[in-house]
Amino acid sequence: MDSEGGSNITGGGVSQTPPPPELGGSHHKNYLFRHLLRALLLFTMVSVACLVIFQTSSSGNENLGLKQILKRAAMPDKTVIITTLNEAWIEPNSIFDLFLESFKIGNQTLWLLKHLVVVALDQRAFDHCLKTHLHCYFLTTEGVNFSEEAHFMTPDYLKMMWTRIDFLRIVLERGYNFVFTDADIMWLRNPFPHFYSDTNFQISCDSFGGNPSDLNNAPNGGFNYVKSSNKTIEFYKFWYKSREYYPGKHDQDVLNKIKYDPFVRDIGLGIKFLDTVYFGGFCQPSKDLNLVCTMHANCCAGLDNKIHDLRILLDDWKNYLSLQEDVRKTETPSWSVPQSCG
Repeated sequence: MDSEGGSNITGGGVSQTPPPPELGGSHHKNYLFRHLLRALLLFTMVSVACLVIFQTSSSGNENLGLKQILKRAAMPDKTVIITTLNEAWIEPNSIFDLFLESFKIGNQTLWLLKHLVVVALDQRAFDHCLKTHLHCYFLTTEGVNFSEEAHFMTPDYLKMMWTRIDFLRIVLERGYNFVFTDADIMWLRNPFPHFYSDTNFQISCDSFGGNPSDLNNAPNGGFNYVKSSNKTIEFYKFWYKSREYYPGKHDQDVLNKIKYDPFVRDIGLGIKFLDTVYFGGFCQPSKDLNLVCTMHANCCAGLDNKIHDLRILLDDWKNYLSLQEDVRKTETPSWSVPQSCG
């Protein structure tokens, strides 16, 4: 039996635990130092192990979250609609409110909302999304604050644009097709019947010259339809890497450079540009409200200007919908915008 004093009874004899070295001696100092060093090493090893476990767990949860969101939002052919959102775009009567309203008042567009993934770039935008939408994903970028309005061509604006390109590459690698849409694009009709069936990468234009295969069309990265394939994955990697060769340029300017690159031809990627008759914007408005699918507040600087003109645009659309069908076809109603964006 062990006694409280630490003695062990073995073979009828009592063995005392030897006392520690006397206080104040050099042996005692060495004894304490060795034990302190061991404790410190043990603490360090445990801390590092816990940190590794925590980081691995966090990374796994993030990846699992995106996997689940894409799966829930996808159409039967694994297509999702994606937009990005930051704090500057979530104020009451904001761009994002107008964006969602367009789906609700568009011609057979309400059903598309269940396939929309909102990629939030800051905490407030993510919280707001959770209150208003089913499919929300929080995309964080270390050392970058995307909560404020990112003015055109500022460092934060460029980081935001390139973060978006890299994220879309990840979506393609997971086997999902996507329609990417800026939140300042109003969805007025289902665009899918007007996409090209023979092309994996198609993009809207600031200005469309009439030939969808003409590389001289001016692309706008705010709206594109991309099918997942080895070609598009390699293209998005190349596009993202090319930012290093064109420093200070945003994704759209770099695309305008690399669309002529032999690499694009070598991988066999076809590029087609979407007709502004169906996919218009303030740069080149769609003139026929009987055909328009989307309208983009492009060629417009400043949130207030965008919001002002997009409200008028939605009013124009409501007025158009209120007309009798025969009147719509004979009178060809037109837009009252751009105004502040003009």
